[in-house]
Amino acid sequence: MNSPHVVAVCGSLREGSYTRIALDHALDHADDIGATTDHIDLRALDLPVYDADGNDAGDATELRRRVREANSVLLGSPMYHGSFSAPLKNALDYCGFDEFENTTVGLLAVSGGSFTVTTLDHMRSVCRALNAWVIPHQAAIPKARTQFDDGEFSNTDIAERVETLGQRAVEYASIEPDPYTVESAENVGADD
Repeated sequence: MNSPHVVAVCGSLREGSYTRIALDHALDHADDIGATTDHIDLRALDLPVYDADGNDAGDATELRRRVREANSVLLGSPMYHGSFSAPLKNALDYCGFDEFENTTVGLLAVSGGSFTVTTLDHMRSVCRALNAWVIPHQAAIPKARTQFDDGEFSNTDIAERVETLGQRAVEYASIEPDPYTVESAENVGADD
């Protein structure tokens, strides 16, 4: 693969989002090492609360197209109540196997406190259910308000971890997929 395409989906709608800053940092690093990139800002898309009867509502077709074009997808979310954000879950509900199966996915979580692990675990579970290949390296940004200064990382260790996520998204963009998971075989939507 000459130039992998890395797409980031930001699960934060906040104007000064640390998640968005971190994803941009990962995308910048991916771009520096030869990838093309796209940052899907959910604030710019019209995605009503997902309803299976309205699978093509709003900008759902655009979202799916942009995710489907990716060789690697970076998902980023702030931690909300021990999990990931509703805007990211809603966006993922509009997507499915066509967008994620055998696609490399990197995970990034941001929290105001010191514990982001459950957010990463929940995102990983959703990706496994979609039969995506999730990069083992993940980026956690605890106590986010102390990690940035004027929109830039002030903590070089965390900045390096986020850069590594961008690098792995490029390096593993064409990895051979694993066999189907038990979770993906059971992931069928309700018909009623």
